[in-house]
Amino acid sequence: MKPKLPPRIAVLLVNLGTPDEPTAPAVRRYLKQFLSDPRVIEIPKFLWTIILNLFVLPSRPKRVAKAYASIWEGDSPIRKILKSQVGLLEPRLADSVAPFRVSVHPAMSYGNPGLPDVMDALRGEGVDHFVILPLFPQFSASSGGAVYDALTKWTLKQRNLPNYTIVKDYFAHPLYIQALANSIRRFQEKHGKPEKLMFSFHGIPQPYADKGDPYPKRCKCTAAQVAHELGLNDDEWIISFQSRFGKQEWVKPYTDVVLEDWGQSGVRSVQVISPAFSADCLETLEELAIENRDNFLNAGGQEYHYIPALNLDETHIELLEALSLPLVKGWAGTLDGWV
Repeated sequence: MKPKLPPRIAVLLVNLGTPDEPTAPAVRRYLKQFLSDPRVIEIPKFLWTIILNLFVLPSRPKRVAKAYASIWEGDSPIRKILKSQVGLLEPRLADSVAPFRVSVHPAMSYGNPGLPDVMDALRGEGVDHFVILPLFPQFSASSGGAVYDALTKWTLKQRNLPNYTIVKDYFAHPLYIQALANSIRRFQEKHGKPEKLMFSFHGIPQPYADKGDPYPKRCKCTAAQVAHELGLNDDEWIISFQSRFGKQEWVKPYTDVVLEDWGQSGVRSVQVISPAFSADCLETLEELAIENRDNFLNAGGQEYHYIPALNLDETHIELLEALSLPLVKGWAGTLDGWV
């Protein structure tokens, strides 16, 4: 009889998603999947289906594909960074609970590698214990909630269910706050301190917040803790929200509006960081670093810098380890009698 192999534990780092290519057809496929999710668009399905297929998908993909092409370097930045984060985290976890085997894998809510496909493949390889870590520091039903939904839909198709646990978010984790503060300090050592520091978070529609989505409060908590860590006065920083879509009201203040107001009112220098993103992507590299820079400078501002996402920052990887390792060890503790 062959010796029994130790059980496998898989850690999944999950980010939002990206098209496969910076082309209109690929972007159309991605947007159709993303914008068809009722977690993202809370409009009656029959009405939204008409709007999506008749107005959004015929025109928006070509424009978005052009924006993706401007930041594409062999692959989408968010997918490249996610794979690199996996590569840096796995050695920290691989031998943490020997003899049990721990592996780390990338997954996406939309596009590839899709979360259900990754879990199917790992189940086929014998993985029975999953730790799911969505890389959304501030929980929103429109981002982290979609991961919960994908897991639920996947489990409905399984006969032999695995064990899994999921990290909801980490908006106030000390390592997260430290990583953000340190990245700002390092950037300012090189570029100087601006008149204004902007914490720009991806927005959500105001009705979502009115219904109880905790995201805006979590964003404000993150920004306030980082500002406190940096010793900033209240007039030196602001929180704002970007990436509006459609005509309904979104959570305010709006990033682009604030930047234009600042430029027109005589603010000369601005630095912008977007703590909601664990990896740089279209919304940071194109919208914040280019589009909103132009808005500020055209309005009269003189100096604008985007501070990169945490990406592969060492403290960021330490944070991912701190979030996942206790859960890995917890599962390993239930497997002591595997022999």
